Amino acid sequence: MHDIKALRAAPEAFDAALKRRGMEPVATLLVERDAQRRQALAELQEAQARRKTLAKEIGQAKRAKQDSTALEGEAVALRERIAGLEETANTIQAEIDDTLMRLPNVLDSAVPDGRDEQDNVEIKQVGKRPDFAFTPKQHFELGEALGLMDFPTAAKIAGSRAVMLKGALARLERALGQFMLDTHTGEFGYQETTVPVLVNTAAMTGTDKLPKFAEDSFRTTDDRWLIPTGEVPLTASVMGDILPAEALPMRLTTLSQCFRSEAGSAGRDVRGMLRQHQFTKCELVSIVAPEDSAAEHERMTRAAETVLERLGIPYRRVLLCAGDTGFGAAKTFDLEAWMPGQDAWREVSSCSNTRDFQARRMNARYRGADGKPQFLHTLNGSGLAVGRVLIAVMENFQNADGTITIPEPLRPYMGGMEKVG
Repeated sequence: MHDIKALRAAPEAFDAALKRRGMEPVATLLVERDAQRRQALAELQEAQARRKTLAKEIGQAKRAKQDSTALEGEAVALRERIAGLEETANTIQAEIDDTLMRLPNVLDSAVPDGRDEQDNVEIKQVGKRPDFAFTPKQHFELGEALGLMDFPTAAKIAGSRAVMLKGALARLERALGQFMLDTHTGEFGYQETTVPVLVNTAAMTGTDKLPKFAEDSFRTTDDRWLIPTGEVPLTASVMGDILPAEALPMRLTTLSQCFRSEAGSAGRDVRGMLRQHQFTKCELVSIVAPEDSAAEHERMTRAAETVLERLGIPYRRVLLCAGDTGFGAAKTFDLEAWMPGQDAWREVSSCSNTRDFQARRMNARYRGADGKPQFLHTLNGSGLAVGRVLIAVMENFQNADGTITIPEPLRPYMGGMEKVG
């Protein structure tokens, strides 16, 4: 959500920011409509003041037994005018609010120009890609051959983009989630949180998932939403609050089921479990003072990277370009794991600084040094997407005989098991 006052102060700069995202200018139109709203409010205030004066004049005329017909006629006309001005101001305000809710965040100056993922900038690569003496298989080939990854049964009961994991693969997925939680809580100070997976419209709107991404989410018949990410309940937990400065930074993590309709992804990643309607993700959320959000963004990204490094999965950090940066983000780092079966880098985490964009939408504030409430900055990141990291483990640690070596940090969670298969 944007502040209309900021648009009035610098409409050209705001339109320039939209242009970087490939969007048409809107600031001038919004400022004009806001001027019309303020004019209506000014006239409304004058009309309301006149109504008070008029009421006194009518009362005085009646007490003096004078003819008040003209005054009463003016009062009737004034009531109609006041109602019309109120309707005009409210209509324009609703129009402005709806437009502002659909406009993306202003990008950080460090975000490179570009149209799509082809223009993203690689910051670094970490880890050595495995050199197999055989042709590496994709995760679904490995899982199905082991009899531990069942797509047909999942499709029978849930439709497309679903999977049932069995035995050691199911345990390995659970182990990954537990390892992520333990790392983030034990080493990076995130508080483990169990969250609802059904949230209300206010939570979805405040965390910028509505109205823009309604078709990407699942909605219940009683007007609640299945969360597309743990970011929604974690971030919305401070919705409408004014936090004391000493409560910051607030760092939260959850391991939850997430649900996405994958609207618009028909034909993409159809095979396997890379893109599903239901998946498990370890989410990181930070709620901080504005001056701390840039450093917190780096800290959060390093927390996610640490998990990949401990597991021995080759990855790269990518700074997203203007055209690929998400709606609510000012700046985003993607972490992409190497998938040898696919011979490609695939995203396993996005860490974003939204600055005060979400806080304004959900009216989340804190008291600064001067005691006055001001908007918080919020950040979110995957720490990591469990299913996609499972894919990376399977493909990077596969063996010629079709077994999968379990990375050492996960073996305590697997009862000492060293291999799957």
